[in-house]
Amino acid sequence: MTDEVLVRAEHICKYFKIGGGRMLHAVEDVNLDIHRGETLGLVGESGCGKSTLGRTLMGIYQPTKGKLIYDGKPVDLSNKKDRFAFAKKAQIVFQDPYASLDPRMTVGSIIEEGMIIHNMYDAKRRQERVAELLSIVGLNREHANRFPHEFSGGQRQRIGIARSLAVKPKFVVCDEAVSALDVSIQSQIINLLADLKEQSNLTYLFITHDLSVVKYISDRIGVMYLGNMVELANTQELFDHPLHPYTEALMAAIPTTDVEENRELRILEGDIPSPVNPPQGCKFHTRCAHCTEICKHAVPEWKEMAPGHFVACHHPLSEKE
Repeated sequence: MTDEVLVRAEHICKYFKIGGGRMLHAVEDVNLDIHRGETLGLVGESGCGKSTLGRTLMGIYQPTKGKLIYDGKPVDLSNKKDRFAFAKKAQIVFQDPYASLDPRMTVGSIIEEGMIIHNMYDAKRRQERVAELLSIVGLNREHANRFPHEFSGGQRQRIGIARSLAVKPKFVVCDEAVSALDVSIQSQIINLLADLKEQSNLTYLFITHDLSVVKYISDRIGVMYLGNMVELANTQELFDHPLHPYTEALMAAIPTTDVEENRELRILEGDIPSPVNPPQGCKFHTRCAHCTEICKHAVPEWKEMAPGHFVACHHPLSEKE
């Protein structure tokens, strides 16, 4: 990993119209730098906006507000030519390895499709490239002639990874890429992703709700709540010194097999507020044990509390220690 920024989000917002003149605020004013060669983990409860942010950063969604910058140059996702060019640089591995593969296409055709769309290689070289990619992800070249339903979930996710690498991207969004798999298969896919990162000099945005997984694979971790980024830090720093009460609660909920571990269980009370009508001030104040009057009215500032450790909270936990 270097300090060079590959992907930058500046004040990214993504809203969806849901009828009746109402807007669902899926992502709200996110500023984020993803460094070349790193794996940035993104965590939060279901519905926090992490998948929407990932899809916006890779161009599937056009941001409602804000700017996306790739390798120092703005990406205009409203421009068809820019969006097409960016699709070759940024790819995604989806959560459901079956739903994301066309059941009517052979595996070879699925992997080759991106190369055809981007006019890469001649037909013979594309077939060779398909065989290479299948080998890289742990499958055989004979698998190219089979259909997705003939494979297990783990094998289908390997196919999805091969497809994402076909056009030689530098930025890959892994959107809950292992959450639908058995635990034993999860570790295999995570190790594969780690190996591919080194071999192909990839940069990952790894989206998950599982903090045990994200701790293993990520260099840094961002925490989202109801569309907002609430904390961002180096992985070890975040686990050793969480500053936001929401981050602390997520970590307290991680399952453990250590019966002697003396860990206080902090259960978040209440439900996540509606993103259609989010609370004023700090969005987490309705569930926070440290809430004061300012939390109910003022949006907390995104500030750097330690080198590389950012938090948006009126009362960071370090101030209470």
